[in-house]
Amino acid sequence: MSRPRLSRALRGALAALVPLALFGGLGGSPAQAAPLAGWPEPVPVVSHVETRDPVVFITIDDGWYHDPAAAKLLLDRRVPASLFLLPGAYSYDSGYFHTLLDQGRSRVENHTVNHPDLTTLDAAGQKAEVCGARDQHLAQFGDGPRLLRPPYGVYDATTRTTARACGAKAVVTWTYDLTTWGQWTPPTPRLKAGDIILLHFNETLEEDLRRALDLADAAGLQPAPLRDYVAE
Repeated sequence: MSRPRLSRALRGALAALVPLALFGGLGGSPAQAAPLAGWPEPVPVVSHVETRDPVVFITIDDGWYHDPAAAKLLLDRRVPASLFLLPGAYSYDSGYFHTLLDQGRSRVENHTVNHPDLTTLDAAGQKAEVCGARDQHLAQFGDGPRLLRPPYGVYDATTRTTARACGAKAVVTWTYDLTTWGQWTPPTPRLKAGDIILLHFNETLEEDLRRALDLADAAGLQPAPLRDYVAE
């Protein structure tokens, strides 16, 4: 084939391929495609609950610092707190949390095994973190978690499908973080019905919890069990 004829043939082949490439592009990226058959549907992400009930939700993360005064406050006030626990944080003193679960209204929820940024892990890695924490919680407390709080509040599409596969019905973040960290003092928001409050099991938990309960009282709101307000 002569060089001019070869050049024309190549241009014709490329012209035929361009519409196919454009047509394929209309389908979107693989991340936007429908889930494969058999994959679980992604769970919703909840940072605030839409409700007319005069309620707020107290959530407490991690579990490393076991303050007896904070536990007493939770029990005395009958606070239905959602405890997003790390297995390592109760492995050396599970009795602290057994008391909160057995004598109070708290429930244990999922915060992964090792507190990673889940978006840095592939599907297998995320499943190991989320299902692994579920299995350890169930073995320790006899109560499987139904909510997942991803560490740092960071998640992706894989997190949402992994949560479903590991028995969670929602990925839960928060409306306000009222944790005191070092010299940083948390804000003093005017709470609204359905707000989710984030606290941590640290040295300031008792003080932070009292502040959160006072803010709820000032707004005419009562703490309620978050799990009960998240739809299946």
